[in-house]
Amino acid sequence: MVNRKQQTVVHVLLIQVCVMLFVLLMPASSAHSAETVLKFDSDEQAALYLRLTEEFRCLKCQNQNLADSNADLAQDLRNEIYDAVINGQSRDEIADYLVARYGDFVLYRPPVKRVTYLLWFGPFVLLLFAIIGGWRLISSKPTITAPEPSEALEDARRRLNE
Repeated sequence: MVNRKQQTVVHVLLIQVCVMLFVLLMPASSAHSAETVLKFDSDEQAALYLRLTEEFRCLKCQNQNLADSNADLAQDLRNEIYDAVINGQSRDEIADYLVARYGDFVLYRPPVKRVTYLLWFGPFVLLLFAIIGGWRLISSKPTITAPEPSEALEDARRRLNE
């Protein structure tokens, strides 16, 4: 049996271990959330950088732009965009480089071209089919016919009438 004094010692040790883990893990979480301050030569460069990071998709997250993503790949792409902006490349040059390297998927708004027709027009085609199907279902009149009386039913009616 464990006495009261031993229980208290175990509780104190558990609390100490929890506090130590908390203290050890705190710097790691705060270092992860720290953001790098970027320096630009002009306000135009800063605006171009922000516009590009909001215009391109994080390839890992897929539903976030580079500006909002915390993925390592997004950070690498932000660094590439920053270096290109600092080196004086234009928006089109940076966009062409990223599309050539990662494909149209990196764009939040891919261009309308033969390869992306299904992406652009597929939802509208499906919606059209759903509307046509619903309209046909609603407009069709159900034909209700009385079933033919069976011999057993006729026999039962004759017996009741007798």
